[in-house]
Amino acid sequence: MKINIQSLHFDASAQLKEFVEHKVTKLEHFYDGIISADVVLSLDKAENTENKVTEIKLAVSGELLVAQKQCKTFEEGIDLSCDALKKQLQKYKEK
Repeated sequence: MKINIQSLHFDASAQLKEFVEHKVTKLEHFYDGIISADVVLSLDKAENTENKVTEIKLAVSGELLVAQKQCKTFEEGIDLSCDALKKQLQKYKEK
């Protein structure tokens, strides 16, 4: 699986990139037909503390599965997005 990580309005640390790759790679345990993963990390200009937006798009054969979360930290957003994608992958696999 090819993983593309894009950070908007900031530079992602190597530690954050490793965390993203580790979590997204684990999704292959649920479905091994994942072609690629596009991860977009961005900062929202809102005044509140939950200004970190995480979006993960998984390309599987013939479909695009998407999860987007807005949280206090990118790590929390990645965790929640991966959980949502696990459910989507399980439903996709049942088809």
